[in-house]
Amino acid sequence: QQASNVRATYHFYNPAQNNWDLLRVSAYCATWDASKPLWWRQQYGWTAFCGPVGPRGRDSCGRCLRVTNTRTGTPATVRIVDQCANGGLDLDEGVFRQLDTDGEGYRRGHLIVNYAFVGC
Repeated sequence: QQASNVRATYHFYNPAQNNWDLLRVSAYCATWDASKPLWWRQQYGWTAFCGPVGPRGRDSCGRCLRVTNTRTGTPATVRIVDQCANGGLDLDEGVFRQLDTDGEGYRRGHLIVNYAFVGC
């Protein structure tokens, strides 16, 4: 499952500062994933998911996406830990920064990305 030209905003989950604790950041998926091993929670950057294609709610929790900035081609793999309402992705700010290699995303307040569900 994949989608193209999806809006991606950013959110300050600050996973490292919050000890990779999904409960502390009030992530929707904490109900199911907060007790996963630390390595699992640290393995990929975090995102909220409400994209146009793919599972929603609990069925999306813990799944991974390969996200690519359409302007620069820069990719990143992220893990879904939360839900959102913007019709796309709400990436952790660190992942957003990693993808926004030309700074245009910060200037506009969002990126346009393609995403595909991938194995974690």
